[in-house]
Amino acid sequence: MFDFNITKILTDIVHFISVFDVNQIPVPMLGVGGGVEAKESVDMWEVIKFSALFLLGISALFGLGLAFAAKKFAVKEDPRVDMVSDVLAHAHCGACGYAGCRQYAEAVVLNEDVKPNLCTPGGAATAEAVAKITGKEMEQMEPMIARVFCQGGRSRSARRFKYEGVRDCRAAILASGGDKACIYGCLGYGSCAKACPFGAITMSDDDLPVVDPAKCTACGVCAQTCPAKVIEILPLAKGVLVSCHSKDKGPATKKNCQTGCIACGICVKVCPYNAARVENFLSKIDPDKCRVCGLCVTKCPTKAIVDYMPKRPKAFVTEQCIGCHMCAKVCPVNAASGELKKQHVINQDKCIGCGICASKCPKVAITGTFNYNEVLQAYEARKAARAKAKEEAGAAEKTA
Repeated sequence: MFDFNITKILTDIVHFISVFDVNQIPVPMLGVGGGVEAKESVDMWEVIKFSALFLLGISALFGLGLAFAAKKFAVKEDPRVDMVSDVLAHAHCGACGYAGCRQYAEAVVLNEDVKPNLCTPGGAATAEAVAKITGKEMEQMEPMIARVFCQGGRSRSARRFKYEGVRDCRAAILASGGDKACIYGCLGYGSCAKACPFGAITMSDDDLPVVDPAKCTACGVCAQTCPAKVIEILPLAKGVLVSCHSKDKGPATKKNCQTGCIACGICVKVCPYNAARVENFLSKIDPDKCRVCGLCVTKCPTKAIVDYMPKRPKAFVTEQCIGCHMCAKVCPVNAASGELKKQHVINQDKCIGCGICASKCPKVAITGTFNYNEVLQAYEARKAARAKAKEEAGAAEKTA
């Protein structure tokens, strides 16, 4: 067994320390600056020059590496993308369906299914330029515009409570759906006017948005902004619309708004083209069937149907009239009259310029209406078709 005596061990350690001479044992130099000859001064110019050369070398090395990587992994971009981007309107409105103009430029160049006429702010000139650059077929653009489906301004509509918050439609609708009694109507706080990137919308004195046709590009920003969804983008040529979105029953609509549609169905009865219909207590006009005669506008009891067309020119009967009396039969306001087989006349005081008589006249003897050119072209086409059919029938008889 070991003889473990702590007193003896401590005594030996003390004795060893007392006789130990550090200077007699070579000890290696450790730590910062160990074994290095110290200098009293430093040459800063040498340090700066060495640092500059070092950084220059590192920069050149990394620069060459990045250049090689950029060349090796570069994605080549079609130069037509820049050309298309230069001709776009750069409104970044999103009407084309893309986040920005650059994204649309890339899509229309690289994707053959993307049409060249999606930049509505640029209009027909931009569409033609894009089609020319991309080599795509240019489709005829129908002018579009933003339409407001509400006439219930502050003086014509009822309010449920007094709103005293921020004058913004999106903020107002958070307060129990808005202060307006008709929950389908325009709130009138101008969010659409603030959002329009082209300044095409102003607010009337009755707190209703008014669209300027000369400035509107049909970008759709106002329609997206409106929380009540009373703004739609529609063809400019279709100027007769039921300017109401209420789905309440007639009595409730009449109580809430003086100019709301009460679904009386009179427009359905008087429309000669079957364009009007009533669904969910609201009258609607089919733009594909409507010939913008404006007859429903004159018959609507609440004036809920709006006519955006300028004053229509009135009809005039020419000497080609054969006195068939067709115009007198179809005229909704009894403006046409005359004896059979004699030239008829149109009472200019009664005529509303609907053009129905012109479209029904078998000899195209009624002129002056807004649709006369269309009626004349259709007549000439039928006449040419009959002549061609007669010629082919004669040729067939000779061959037989």
